Amino acid sequence: MPDEELNDEIARLRAENERLRKEQAAGLRLRVSEKGAVSVYGLGRFPVTLYKEQWLRILDDSSAIREFIHENEGALKTKETKK
Repeated sequence: MPDEELNDEIARLRAENERLRKEQAAGLRLRVSEKGAVSVYGLGRFPVTLYKEQWLRILDDSSAIREFIHENEGALKTKETKK
């Protein structure tokens, strides 16, 4: 591969890496999975993927989840996450 092509490829890869870093630092990202579910990226190493009715059920019960977390604060651990 000629030097000019290598330099172009390196520049392209650096730009792609920068784009991926910015995307990763942006917080939560949502995508539709191959099977038509909603995947949330940015919470941990792997995405959290549920079908829309599962997400809606969780969102409908969000106050109960928050209350449960508040009531069990002493038993729950906190994971440091990157922002």
